[in-house]
Amino acid sequence: MPHRCPWADNDPMMRAYHDEEWGVPERDSRALWEKLMLDGFQAGLSWSIILRKRDAFRELFQGFDPDIVARFGEADIERLVVDPRIIRSRSKIVATIGNARAYLAMREAGEDFSDFVWDMAGGEPIIGDGVHVPTKTPLSEEMSKALKKRGFKFVGPVIVYAWMQAVGVVDDHLADCFRRHG
Repeated sequence: MPHRCPWADNDPMMRAYHDEEWGVPERDSRALWEKLMLDGFQAGLSWSIILRKRDAFRELFQGFDPDIVARFGEADIERLVVDPRIIRSRSKIVATIGNARAYLAMREAGEDFSDFVWDMAGGEPIIGDGVHVPTKTPLSEEMSKALKKRGFKFVGPVIVYAWMQAVGVVDDHLADCFRRHG
């Protein structure tokens, strides 16, 4: 059995997520946005809860298509806050709709979301030391500020750092983990 990061050892779904997704560099703008939205929903909860609800989130948020989500209105918010298949936080739902609009505003201004993210990170994954896994970094603080300046919500530096790890901007697999690239 391969050695992996301890957080993924006890749950088959978390193990599959660790082995197949976490830390894999994502360069698709829409997929990056979706994962940032899911990390926002995770705030205050465990990632395993979000992972178990991810398919329902994708269904209810129309595949996390920002063009569609940006048009959600009050009826959509009411529909989402009563659906037990997702996290029913009105503030997180409203933020996701606003974040779709912020994403579209970036695109309309000629700013590609993937380029924005990867340019801030220097273009390549940042390899952690394999021992210490911070909850935030100066880069996540900078990226959080840049996202907030563009109108994003639920993008504090801790959420942004967790997202950076998830989408492979940072490789924080432990030194003895078989998924570590550094």
